[in-house]
Amino acid sequence: MKDFMDDNFLLSNETAIDLYHNYAKNMPIIDYHCHIDPKEIYENKKFENITEVWLYGDHYKWRAMRCNGIEEKYITGDANDYDKFLAWSRTIPMSIGNPLYHWTHLELQRFFGIYEPLDEDTAPMIWEKANKLLRENGFRARDLIRKSNVEAICTTDDPTDTLEYHIKLKEEKDFNVNVLPTFRPDKGIEIGQEGFVHWVKKLEEVSEVNIDNYDEFLKALDSRVRFFHSVGCRIADHGIDGVVVYSDTSKEEAAAIFIKALRGEAVSIDEEKKYKTYTLIHIFKLYHELGWVMQLHIAALRNNNTKMFEKIGANAGFDSINDESIAYPLSRLLDSVDKENSLPKTILYSLNPKDNYILGTMIGNFQGDGIPGKIQFGAAWWFNDNKDGMIEQMKALANLGTFGRFIGMLTDSRSFLSYTRHEYFRRIACNLIGEWVENGEIPRNMKLLKTIVEGICYNNAKEYFSI
Repeated sequence: MKDFMDDNFLLSNETAIDLYHNYAKNMPIIDYHCHIDPKEIYENKKFENITEVWLYGDHYKWRAMRCNGIEEKYITGDANDYDKFLAWSRTIPMSIGNPLYHWTHLELQRFFGIYEPLDEDTAPMIWEKANKLLRENGFRARDLIRKSNVEAICTTDDPTDTLEYHIKLKEEKDFNVNVLPTFRPDKGIEIGQEGFVHWVKKLEEVSEVNIDNYDEFLKALDSRVRFFHSVGCRIADHGIDGVVVYSDTSKEEAAAIFIKALRGEAVSIDEEKKYKTYTLIHIFKLYHELGWVMQLHIAALRNNNTKMFEKIGANAGFDSINDESIAYPLSRLLDSVDKENSLPKTILYSLNPKDNYILGTMIGNFQGDGIPGKIQFGAAWWFNDNKDGMIEQMKALANLGTFGRFIGMLTDSRSFLSYTRHEYFRRIACNLIGEWVENGEIPRNMKLLKTIVEGICYNNAKEYFSI
């Protein structure tokens, strides 16, 4: 029997052990999609205790705590941080099999040197030891980033953001991690959502474009893309919740629908599809012109619990998987841009694992331009971000495409401790490749395997994003 989460954790064969320790382990990290607050990086945030760095804003943990019967006051409520930590210590032993169990202990091990499993008995000791370290030098936000060997961080930013902290970070001389914005225009795409008109007014103010019609709206949106580009942005990200939209439409139709929404009138589902289709195609072309990478996150069903949404808002652990069909509309949306030679590098994610083979085959339809892996099947996302989900995503990609061109892992996290997810992924990837070698399915050619492993861990992303 192996020791709990030892040096060879998740590595079940000799080839996997060699690949991880000799090639994967020490590769730098390019975290090309996360929800870290750039203000906290710029201000080099000091954390008061482990609850603040661990549980604040982490809806993965909040969701597990609710499943364990923890009252909301110990999750998002007004309980003190120690009691919230104790509530998490009662939850984690019940979470075996959940990636949170492994992530929790990897974070304790790598950042705090704590190897005891977390439970109610060890909680007081872990609280004291972790907090003592957090009070010392070397545990601020930038220190945690440096300890994790992070080379680049791409945050997620609304087009109306001033990017003031990204600009300030570019001027820093003593912090050599590249912190870049990512353009996330969902609020300008979701014309049927409450708050659309208010967001357009914000766009009007920050772009200094008077938005009375659709042309002016597109002009303002384009100006923000170019502003983001000037600050170093090279990635766009779209959360396409549920249905991937595509509808044959014209600019005139989209313009009329935009005016209707601007007046506060209700927009039908068909009208929403037409507006979204034209607006997305327009902005995709600009991404291509600027040489950006485009990410499409598909098939989330968000804010399912109305009562809790009204109480504590979005991104609080009340989202799930959507089961809408995505193949045809996604094909038409991508093709509409590609036939004009304007499809940017694109990464496709679906929250529904049933779509693995849809995405795995879809990416093959639009490769080209001499770019290795131009269209990517993104890493297992959110509810798939676990051992089985990662393995199934990688197997689908390997079965259908060129696994050696995969750009690998991202944190998709709001926590400075989440970089251990890259380790978790790297161990799983090395073990999968090791199994193929041990089974005689691929040769034990260490030169080739080194190229594959180092590519998936770092080199492919470095080349793909040019950052």
